[in-house]
Amino acid sequence: MIRPATENDHATLINVWEASVRATHHFLPEAYLQEIKQILPHVFSLIPVHVYELSNGDVCGFAGVDSGKIEMLFLHPDVRGKGIGREMIRFCMQELAADKVDVNEQNQQAVDFYKHIGFTVTGRSELDGAGKPFPLLHMQMATSINN
Repeated sequence: MIRPATENDHATLINVWEASVRATHHFLPEAYLQEIKQILPHVFSLIPVHVYELSNGDVCGFAGVDSGKIEMLFLHPDVRGKGIGREMIRFCMQELAADKVDVNEQNQQAVDFYKHIGFTVTGRSELDGAGKPFPLLHMQMATSINN
């Protein structure tokens, strides 16, 4: 089930974020990961976040959308490859009118995932959103997701 996140979810979201990033963002230095981790509660208060909750009540992923752009999508590594990411993207597109995303160019798994479900690269930035030297690919979905 996908539902809006509450402040009570924040600690779990940080844990999911950290597990996800450690599994996919090997290019980020530890100090930068810790810096991002410290600001996540503030980010969660700025961007509407929706969580993916399993039938047992465990939150295993989340997405944040702002102004038609998926600003964050993170899944716990234990649930990757089970269709949850695709379901979250479908939700973001259909319910939140999101059709854009920025992806770290060095996160090949994410780049491949977004391309696989129909996103195309529309641009590139040398720096990430915080001005750090981690290039971003700007991607957009041309059509709706079927399946």
